[in-house]
Amino acid sequence: MTTNRLDNLFPSLAEIPEQYRFGAPIEQRDYLVDGQLRTWEGPLASVRSPVFLKSEQGEQQVILGSTPLLDAETALVALDAAVRAYANGQGAWPSLRVAERIQHVETFLARMREQRERVVKLLMWEIGKNLKDSQKEFDRTCDYIVDTIEALKELDRRSSRFELEQDTLGQIRRVPLGVTLCMGPYNYPLNETFTTLIPALIMGNTVVFKPAKFGVLLIRPLLEAFRDSFPAGVINVIYGSGRETVSALMASGKIDVFAFIGTHKGASDLKKLHPRPHRLRAALGLDAKNPGIVLPEVDLDNAVSEAVTGALSFNGQRCTALKILFVHEDVVERFLEQFAAKVAALKPGMPWEEGVSLTPLPEPGKVEYLGGLLADALEQGAQVVNAGGGESRGSFFYPALLYPVNPAMRIYQEEQFGPLVPVVPYRDLQAVIDYVLDSDFGQQLSIFGSDSAQVGRLVDAFANQVGRININAQCQRGPDSFPFNGRKNSAEGTLSVHDALRVFSIRTLVATKFQESNKALVSEIIRNRESSFLTTDYIF
Repeated sequence: MTTNRLDNLFPSLAEIPEQYRFGAPIEQRDYLVDGQLRTWEGPLASVRSPVFLKSEQGEQQVILGSTPLLDAETALVALDAAVRAYANGQGAWPSLRVAERIQHVETFLARMREQRERVVKLLMWEIGKNLKDSQKEFDRTCDYIVDTIEALKELDRRSSRFELEQDTLGQIRRVPLGVTLCMGPYNYPLNETFTTLIPALIMGNTVVFKPAKFGVLLIRPLLEAFRDSFPAGVINVIYGSGRETVSALMASGKIDVFAFIGTHKGASDLKKLHPRPHRLRAALGLDAKNPGIVLPEVDLDNAVSEAVTGALSFNGQRCTALKILFVHEDVVERFLEQFAAKVAALKPGMPWEEGVSLTPLPEPGKVEYLGGLLADALEQGAQVVNAGGGESRGSFFYPALLYPVNPAMRIYQEEQFGPLVPVVPYRDLQAVIDYVLDSDFGQQLSIFGSDSAQVGRLVDAFANQVGRININAQCQRGPDSFPFNGRKNSAEGTLSVHDALRVFSIRTLVATKFQESNKALVSEIIRNRESSFLTTDYIF
């Protein structure tokens, strides 16, 4: 049955509704440096969709267009523009009052919203994200910008007053750190990227931004908005191979803040290139192998429902996905039966189709990689529980529920980042605790159970191991006001609306002895508006 469904998975051009057809390939040669859209005359990188189309020659992968393969020299020109705009903190952007920076970001947000339809369409075609989730990603990103603005207003209001301690009068404000390199992930190429990019900008840093390796074309509709909304050099957008461009940026020593969402190995390799690593502030979202733990006393319907969504939302291509499930022996058979039934109800298809949950995978070689993990597990004694699990066609891989999984299998340790769901049976809860304690990763985990003593024990066992513990719920990032971080190899720094403003800034104090002459001096500076830092302005 699954094979038959996969036989008809990819459509012909005529079968695609007119409003979702892609049209002619986009040859993008533009990149943004120093307030100008420049044209790249060099080589281009082809952008391929995970979508294949039926034709007389068989199923063929759609070519969406191409983007600039900039070289190291061009990337360094962009970096120099950001360095000049920052000007050791004396540039126009870092010197602006907070209210003025907010106005620039609000201008950008208004321009960004005009591009919703184009960006959503590119999200579907570039990374295979379904229509509903693509719309949600765009809207959530806009909401994040609004929330960031409001959080900064509140932060600045608290900083607008002076404090008197031990006969010392002082004002404490947050100021920028310098030149920031922003790089986002392909699974959330808009939202995750902007959760570092926007806080970095609004706090007064200047930025070099390199889009994700997939989901590149969708930034093109925003280039004019960036250019027109910010002073020259404040935001610079480059493209190309990270090995060629980003390595040169880091090796220059001119990057002050490194905002990166990807693998811990990639982050480590890049940080090592910086000649003054102690001066480099890092905000990193990295790998995760989030476990779900199903206790014997449990609302099984809820546990299965949350686990299916947690493991297979966007085909499991989320750092917050549930990557391994530990299920108690007393309930494992029923858990597998219900899980397999829910997987069978998930609709495979193209991103724009109504009700589609399972879509093609954008990463080249990913189907083969997942097939290798599956073959290894089968060789070591696991079985595919659900009908059709592991079948593939082109860039599509049908979810496979694997059981029983043991430590000898690669899937037990490796982050699959795709629709493979390993289930490990357990009798002794200590074995599960040891897995978490020994893991190199520490982003999140989920506990499913109704026994308060057992749940409480696990909360205490894991509170110093992961950044977030979810009780009877899947792992997730939101709400964006909550901390989003990780321990061990999973993250560095905390990204949330509240915390990101602090990650991309540092507190500076101006202090003086509480004497009449000093009070008069400070009052005159404020009254004559002779300082952007020393001010009692209140942002409404």
